[in-house]
Amino acid sequence: MITGWFWVDLLIKVVLVLAVMIGLALVAIYAELKVMAHMQNRIGPYYAGGRWGWAQPFADALKFIQKEDLVPAGADSLVFKSAPYIVVASTVATFVVIPFSPSLVARNLDLGVYFLLAISSLTTLGVLMAGWASANKYSLIGGLRAGAQLIAYELPLVLTVVAVVVQAGTMSLVGIVEAQAAPIEVGGLSISLPFLLKGQIVGFIIFVVAAVAELSRIPFDMPIAESELTMGYLTEYSSLRFTMFFLGEYAAMISMSAIAATLFLGGYWMPFVPDSALTFVGPLILITKIAILVFFMLWIRSTWPRLREDQLQDLAWRWLIPLSLINILVIAFFKVVVF
Repeated sequence: MITGWFWVDLLIKVVLVLAVMIGLALVAIYAELKVMAHMQNRIGPYYAGGRWGWAQPFADALKFIQKEDLVPAGADSLVFKSAPYIVVASTVATFVVIPFSPSLVARNLDLGVYFLLAISSLTTLGVLMAGWASANKYSLIGGLRAGAQLIAYELPLVLTVVAVVVQAGTMSLVGIVEAQAAPIEVGGLSISLPFLLKGQIVGFIIFVVAAVAELSRIPFDMPIAESELTMGYLTEYSSLRFTMFFLGEYAAMISMSAIAATLFLGGYWMPFVPDSALTFVGPLILITKIAILVFFMLWIRSTWPRLREDQLQDLAWRWLIPLSLINILVIAFFKVVVF
């Protein structure tokens, strides 16, 4: 029986998830502005909000919101308007199952990994909707490129997660973190190690590469490719709808980093930190790991050129997918024979 407390509890969790997503996304936007500026020997934002330009993301958001919300005359209005909401909603939903501490998780699902992979794939649908409904050739080409790219890199992403599930023996994200915290015997010593140091280094590299491609960030930004497609599937968007796509990209970057940290780096757990303290320091541990992975994504954007479309597909189908299948076989072998 559903009671009034159920709806209050649900509302509180939704608000908290939105606050975490938006807050971390704004920090990631500001970090990209400052990190890239320093890498390119520039000052970056400096005046908005005072010294260091901390309010620049808020200024940009206000600028976009003030712009006129335009819908092309030939566009499918309903699909065009719905696309950014689907992208943002799928990103928000991933935060529901990501544990920030043993008790700080909106919903600890037994099939959390399954939910995570299913809901995150809705982003592809939103991008395809945006490209098709815009009635613009650049948008359509960008949408088709995004569809081909996301399908290609979804496979190695899923396969690396399968290897983690095999090693952990559970699809619960809290259970996966606990499996990494479980001690193992090495040379007579009992130690706890994240999956990255338990044979998953290849899987981690594949996951990070596929995640960057899923986010369509440089060097995998073919769906947008300003020099070729203006702004790809975003070409016809303006005002708040463009802002939602923009915010969704950085929220997805946080989300992918949180997933990678949870699956391979121990999530909210860290060696030598007492279990009793994880309730309080667990969120800080996870956010620190997320920050390191986000910095890596910003770093490669500043240093790598854009791949050609054939190079992008070749990397996925000829290298990442076969390697991820081999990774599953190796992990399964050691799981059965050694552990």
